[in-house]
Amino acid sequence: MPTTSLLDRFLDGLTPLRPRAVWAHGSLAGGDYQEGRSDLDLIAVLPGPVRLGSVRRVVALHRRLRAEPLAPKLHCSYVTPATLGDPDRSHLTWAHGRVLRRPVTPVTRRELHDFGRVLYGGSPAGLLPPVPERQLHDFAVRDQRDHWRPAVDKARLWRQDVWVDLGLLTFARATVTLRDGRLVSKREALAELPALGAPVEVVEDIAHRRYDDDPAPAAQDWRDRRAELTRAYLGPAIDALVTAYG
Repeated sequence: MPTTSLLDRFLDGLTPLRPRAVWAHGSLAGGDYQEGRSDLDLIAVLPGPVRLGSVRRVVALHRRLRAEPLAPKLHCSYVTPATLGDPDRSHLTWAHGRVLRRPVTPVTRRELHDFGRVLYGGSPAGLLPPVPERQLHDFAVRDQRDHWRPAVDKARLWRQDVWVDLGLLTFARATVTLRDGRLVSKREALAELPALGAPVEVVEDIAHRRYDDDPAPAAQDWRDRRAELTRAYLGPAIDALVTAYG
């Protein structure tokens, strides 16, 4: 399978960096992985400081993987035992074909503790500090208020599939986390959306594109209407969520 081939090559190429552990989170760990559609979200725990030599090795590794068909889907943050304790700290990350720096968020940390998949080495329980409930709660509110709510006002974004999908699914996941104190998969979040008042046409559109064998591309007029429906729903919905739990 392409996923297995890619992960095997990635782990083999990571050996010179002497990782303490490699973990999967997101869809691959949570049971909602769709090969060719889902991202491969990984965390690699390296033994010491991530200096320039390590950065060069990471870049070279990901460039060597480009021949693998799913390589663009593989995203990995590189952390160390000494840097894992701070959820606000940014870490070397390979994503979207380039080097970035981004934090390992409280949601990702809780995923790793609750259902993280160990691909190599030690488990998250042995290396990753636990996530306090207040920390998870505050992050869910902040992410909706400071990232997603301003994005709703940028109309051009919502003509893209990825913004519609992630905007609605992240809202549903945040709602369940704040309401029930638990994490849910994207499939479970999709099932929550109708009860949360999301537009049924848009929910069905997401389901077709995520789970049908050969979904047809959306026509431009539907993309425009879908963007309007999503923004009209999501703005007030996020405002209400933040008011209730902020």
